[in-house]
Amino acid sequence: MSSRKITIFVVPDGTNKVKQFRIPKFFPSFFVLLFIFCSAYLFSIIQDYYTMKTRLPRLSELQKENAQQKRECTYLAQRINQITKRMVELDEFDRKLKIMVNLKTGDDNSQFKGVGGSDPILLDPGHSMAKTHSELVRSMHRALDNLDHEIALGKEDKAGLYKFLENQKMLLASTPSIRPAKGWMSSGFGYRISPFTGQKEFHRGIDLATRMGAPIVAPADGVVLSIIRDHGYGKILTIKHGYGVITKYAHLKKALVKKGQYVKRGETIALVGNSGRSTGPHLHYEVHLNKVAVNPLRYILN
Repeated sequence: MSSRKITIFVVPDGTNKVKQFRIPKFFPSFFVLLFIFCSAYLFSIIQDYYTMKTRLPRLSELQKENAQQKRECTYLAQRINQITKRMVELDEFDRKLKIMVNLKTGDDNSQFKGVGGSDPILLDPGHSMAKTHSELVRSMHRALDNLDHEIALGKEDKAGLYKFLENQKMLLASTPSIRPAKGWMSSGFGYRISPFTGQKEFHRGIDLATRMGAPIVAPADGVVLSIIRDHGYGKILTIKHGYGVITKYAHLKKALVKKGQYVKRGETIALVGNSGRSTGPHLHYEVHLNKVAVNPLRYILN
């Protein structure tokens, strides 16, 4: 059975012959569907075009922001590299300081071993941001973690160095390093012939001959331990400086400080006198280290 067809007659003007066409019956429906599909497709293209046209300014703005972010990330990566290099220099300087003050350094304590700079590709401004952004961020995070770790360790090291230097500062402040009085040394430390008995005796300090009432200054920081009077040494003032160091001042005319008073190096503490058994006004000066008399000249700096 033949399929149904539609016959179309074309009647021209004049006497021309009438023409007829026979088309399948489904063709009009197909043509309508094709027209609808093409129209929908064309509408979709036009809509996409207008959408892209409206988004072009935003796309251009995003591209500018992208380029700016890459420049900022590149700058930060460069700054991190510079800071890392400076931290390495500070670490080396810290090691030299420890050697100078005789502190333990430890060769295996280098915090920057294995820490390198950023990949040169990541620092290339012309490289694709899409390819390098995640690598750049990871590299920056690693560098920041290393710096944070180094700062924490450096803080501990500096605290130890500060404590050591503070102790050294206190030790130096407590060391009797200046002459307690002006004058000439009439008798030194060690064995001598006694001016009273003519016999050999051990002299536990030095004698500084000077005028009566001349000022006596503390040779170091300390606390007045005692002020007593003795038959042989007359009026005696004793200062405790710490670290096992004690100084004594004998034959005084007058003490200008009180027991328990804190004194500073260079502060006037007494006046030269002639009390006790003495041949004339002078200061008898002793230094004791761990309860043993030592030569005061070992501590006095010229």
